[in-house]
Amino acid sequence: MHEQSIHRCLILAEQGRGKVGTNPLVGAVLVRKGEIIAEAFHEGFGKAHAERRLLENFDQKISSEDVLYVNLEPCCHLGKTPACTDIIRERGVKHVVFGMVDPDPQVSGKGIVSLLKAGIRVTGPVSRARCEWLNRGFVSLRTKGRPWVTIRSARTKNGAIAKPDGSPLKITSEEQDRWTHRWLRGQHDAILVGVQTVIADDPQLTTRFGLALPSPLRVILDPHFRIPMEARVVSDALASGTVIITAPASAPEGATAGRSGSDAAKWKVLKGRGVSIEEIPLRDGRFDFQELWKTLTTPSGDFHGIASVLIEGGAKTWQSFRKAGVLDEEVVLTGF
Repeated sequence: MHEQSIHRCLILAEQGRGKVGTNPLVGAVLVRKGEIIAEAFHEGFGKAHAERRLLENFDQKISSEDVLYVNLEPCCHLGKTPACTDIIRERGVKHVVFGMVDPDPQVSGKGIVSLLKAGIRVTGPVSRARCEWLNRGFVSLRTKGRPWVTIRSARTKNGAIAKPDGSPLKITSEEQDRWTHRWLRGQHDAILVGVQTVIADDPQLTTRFGLALPSPLRVILDPHFRIPMEARVVSDALASGTVIITAPASAPEGATAGRSGSDAAKWKVLKGRGVSIEEIPLRDGRFDFQELWKTLTTPSGDFHGIASVLIEGGAKTWQSFRKAGVLDEEVVLTGF
């Protein structure tokens, strides 16, 4: 019963993907005599946590036999929302089952201790590996200080990634593409490519095939600001979800101050469309990864940060991430 209920928590938690930013994906269910009588999930950055939302909306008296399930240890500190351990205690929950310990140093076992001190029975971890995999981005942020990084590449059986002249080569099948959109693009907060991939392939970097999935943030590494104005990723339809990472201009007093007239005009037009443009210094010919992660994981305004990123190309970009040692997973699709 414990594993089944935690699995339901994970299904609920998944509904928050693309909405919670740097927060974890969390679902909660309340079980009475083997039946789920209430459930909730963390719906968005800054909104009530799953267990608090469930208990605030549950209008019945909680029985001593009821069990609250949550895939992540309840928080015990005041952040953007009040501590979940407080409302668990206040509502009279007597048994909590959790999936994994929260890796955030502000919690990390303290939530469990707080519940135990209140006389609440605590069981867990339950299905820990599955829970940690769902929140691998959040775990990476809290333990490594950066998002979970996946490289996705495709090559022929002979190892080619493009035609001999360097032009694009269609390698993957429609089935492989559909799988990529569902299980890679749809499971990451951002898709990152180098500007040469945009110039050569003009990709959309969205989730397609009729899949009801959130579209990830589009991140373009463009040190010399070569992004074509007609590229689809900066079109009016996609501009607001695109971030261009470029090297600083020579003049320190402003983003466009040290740029040529054409670049300054280009910058202004792209910003007008809704494209975000961030300047990050180069080190040894590549962007400073520490600054890149800071830019992509720091919430600001309507931007809530990312916890995972899919690197899709091209070869130079893949190599820079491999060389820097900032890689957690690599998926290689083999075509004809």
